[in-house]
Amino acid sequence: MLADLPTPCVTVDAGVLERNLRAMAAGATGRGLALRPHAKTHKCVEIARRQVELGAGGLTVATISEAEVFADGGLDDLFIAYPIWPSPQRAARLRALAGRVALRVGIDSAASAEALARAVPGLEVLVEVDSGHHRSGVGPRSAGEVAVAADQAGLRVRGVFTFPGHAYGPGRQRPAAEDEATALALAAESVSAKGLDAGVRSGGSTPTVTFSGADPLTELRPGVYVFGDAQQVELGSCGWGEVALTVASTVVSRSGPRVILDAGSKVLGADRQAWATGFGRLLGHPDARITALSEHHATVTFPDDVPVPRLGDVLRVVPNHVCATVNLADELIVVSDGEQVDRWAVAARGANT
Repeated sequence: MLADLPTPCVTVDAGVLERNLRAMAAGATGRGLALRPHAKTHKCVEIARRQVELGAGGLTVATISEAEVFADGGLDDLFIAYPIWPSPQRAARLRALAGRVALRVGIDSAASAEALARAVPGLEVLVEVDSGHHRSGVGPRSAGEVAVAADQAGLRVRGVFTFPGHAYGPGRQRPAAEDEATALALAAESVSAKGLDAGVRSGGSTPTVTFSGADPLTELRPGVYVFGDAQQVELGSCGWGEVALTVASTVVSRSGPRVILDAGSKVLGADRQAWATGFGRLLGHPDARITALSEHHATVTFPDDVPVPRLGDVLRVVPNHVCATVNLADELIVVSDGEQVDRWAVAARGANT
């Protein structure tokens, strides 16, 4: 089937995707946690609807424009996990969103809380805390101060959230999950001590979800689990059998143990962590490595004792960071039992504002 597709193209195995969705939904339910998956990974209305059908309480998104896309698709419970600064144009869009979906937004300062309250009075918010990733978010013990500022400005504080992004490295998953739990517990205590609602304690990521429990978390927000990628395989967060998304790519050149594929950084994305073994991996060829990547070429090296694919062979590339790959694609080609069964638009592609 892959040989019949124009390459490079992004394909999704429907059966693997469904197993991944069901496994995460069952895992969250079994631990007594709400599931609010991050849609920035798949950016696809069809997948979002299936997540909700399987029990997700709503979606997490990264931007207002992502929220607008999913609201247009009928998803009506959205959390923008980002410290939005409401410029006049953004404020109008937020007000429109809040008028048609259940909307929550992240905050991490008194100033942004006051600005949001002027833009959308009564908006529900969660206070973001830094649990070790050192990106946005306040210190856990300062969450109460931000919550008070939000409450006094007229926002409705519903709890706290964090992202344990420092889990992205070998051996970091369990420590990051422990940092997350500690930070959320301290933040919730800080908010509760001010007499405000800390009922939502939201966290979780695909690398840490195995180690996340219902104390103190109440909600999980993983994203990459739907597809898997080479990073997650190398971290041990998933196996090859859980990789649902691959890029079909044709061998266009061959020299000794090296082949060139027609999928470069404009299709795969260029992400490569320092600890990664290459610029992606090949499904079914675990010993091969993508040793170089340019805009329209991927250089793949095979061990000397491994048969090298022929010119014209179509291989399945597992991207390092699947979120970047999806954002570069117009559509996902859905396959089942080797046959194309559907095409799904990447509806929120480029929805970065």
